[in-house]
Amino acid sequence: MSAGASVLFDAPGTRARIRYNIYSVLVVVGVGAVLWYLYSGFADKGQFTAEKWKPFLEKDVWTTYLLPGLKGTLVAALMSIVFALVIGMIFGILRLSEHRVVRWVAGAVVEISRAIPVLILMIFLFSVFSDYKLFKVDQLALAAVVTALTIYNGSVIAEIVRAGIKSLPRGQTEAAVALGLRKGQLMRLVLLPQAITAMLPALISQMVVALKDSALGYQITYVEIVRSGQQLGAAEQNTIPSLMVIAIIMIALNSALTLVATKVEKRLRGRKTKGGAVLAADSILTDAAPGVDITK
Repeated sequence: MSAGASVLFDAPGTRARIRYNIYSVLVVVGVGAVLWYLYSGFADKGQFTAEKWKPFLEKDVWTTYLLPGLKGTLVAALMSIVFALVIGMIFGILRLSEHRVVRWVAGAVVEISRAIPVLILMIFLFSVFSDYKLFKVDQLALAAVVTALTIYNGSVIAEIVRAGIKSLPRGQTEAAVALGLRKGQLMRLVLLPQAITAMLPALISQMVVALKDSALGYQITYVEIVRSGQQLGAAEQNTIPSLMVIAIIMIALNSALTLVATKVEKRLRGRKTKGGAVLAADSILTDAAPGVDITK
C-alpha cells in the first residue's frame, strides 16, 4: 500500500477515476445549463435591465425598505436565539433528571413544541396576544415571532443538549461522583463544558434555522427583510431583482453567523486540547470522603 493510500476505503483505479471525472463534468454541465436557462428566462422578461436594478443605488430605497427589514430580521433572530439557548439548556437538563415526573413533563413539553409548525405557532400566538392585549400594538408581531421561534428552537436545542451530555463517556460522571461532586457541580463543571464543545456544530445549524425562520414573520405583518423586499418590488416594479438582493443578504447573514460560530468552536476545542479547561481539584471539590486528601 502506498503512503498516500487511504486506510478507510480502497483507492479507485484508473477506470474508476475516469468515470468519476466524467460524472463530475456532467454534473457541472447540467448545473450550468439550468443556470443559463434561468438567466435566459429572466433576461427575456427584462429582469436584468439597468432600470430594474437602478433603485438599489438610491439611498432612500435602503433607508425606507432594506435596512429596516434587515434590522427586524436581526432583532427577531438574536432575541429568539438567546432565549432558545436558555430554554434549551434548562429543558435539556430537566430531561436527564433522576425524577421520573420531571423527565416526563419536560419530555412532553419538548415533543409537543417540536411537533407544532413554526408558522402556525406564530399565527396562533399573534391572535392570542392581540385578543388579550398582552403587548403594545406595535410589538405584537415581534412578540409572536420571537415567542414562536423560541419555543420551537428551544425544544430542538433541548434535544441537542440532552444528546450531547449523554454522548459523554460514563466514566466522566462516575469519576466526578467518586470525588464527591454534587449533582449541580457535576453538570456545571464537568458535563456541560464538554458537551457544549461536542454539540456546537448542531447548535450552529439551529441558529441558522432560527435566522431563516424569522422570514416567516411576514405572514403576520412583521417587518423583516423578506417583507421589505416584497414591498420594494411592488413599489419599484422589480420583484425578481428585489428578491435576488434579499437572497444575497440572507446568504451573507447565514454565512457570517456560521463563520463566527465555527471560529468560536475551534477556539473552544483549542483550549480543551491545550488543557485550558482543566480546573484545580481544590477549587471544585467540597465533599470528598473523610480522610481522603484530594489535593495531592
